[in-house]
Amino acid sequence: MTVIPRTRRGAMVSAICALLVAGSGLTGCAKDDPDEGTNGVGKLSAAKIQSRTASAAKSADTVRLSGTVVSKGRTYKLDMRLAEDGGTGSVTSEGSTFRLLRVGEHLFLKADKEFWEHEDDKGGDSESDRAAADKLNGMYVKVPTGDPSYQRFSGFTDKDVLLDGLLTLHGDLSTAGRHEQAGIRTIRISGDEGSGGTLDVSLEGTPYPLRLVRAGDAGTIRLSDWGKPFSLEEPTEKEVVDYGQQLPTS
Repeated sequence: MTVIPRTRRGAMVSAICALLVAGSGLTGCAKDDPDEGTNGVGKLSAAKIQSRTASAAKSADTVRLSGTVVSKGRTYKLDMRLAEDGGTGSVTSEGSTFRLLRVGEHLFLKADKEFWEHEDDKGGDSESDRAAADKLNGMYVKVPTGDPSYQRFSGFTDKDVLLDGLLTLHGDLSTAGRHEQAGIRTIRISGDEGSGGTLDVSLEGTPYPLRLVRAGDAGTIRLSDWGKPFSLEEPTEKEVVDYGQQLPTS
């Protein structure tokens, strides 16, 4: 069966409509329904769309989150895959990139020598510091739960924490037209006509959030691979360095 693209279908409908009007004396034809074939959220108020997409996001088992987040003057570039019991991916900040892996309560951090040397810049440049950086280079480090870095980094691997913190629009909500993200039709909602952020919600299938532009130029986030399973396993013993109860100058 030949599939006719949506744009060609629209042109064909218009042409047929014109022929019918010319031959029958009718004054016009009904316009295409923009909600035909959608999940129907485009007919809802902005507040109800936000509620539906928040519920959809919370109920999903997994999601991929990528883009930039600006927080407390620092810009983070994220590419994380998140599940209910952990997450994995990369974070880049101030020119340094590190990988995070959390399985349950166990959090692991992996970075190169330059990252650890940068961390130790605050505490000096001793021979022991350089030796520690060499030891940690390219290895997973298990972050102790009592270390200050644990709370700081584990949030990047927590699906509920990230989504609750990110999927927020500020000010009066309104709809801002229909758009498209990665080939998927969306309805956009905005806070204070865009100054409070915008959120594109899928009009196809489950109304998942697909793209968030945060208020105050605080970053743009893409959300994809909703519900797609991925492997989440702790690294092997050979891949892990046990640094003790506290990371260097963390």
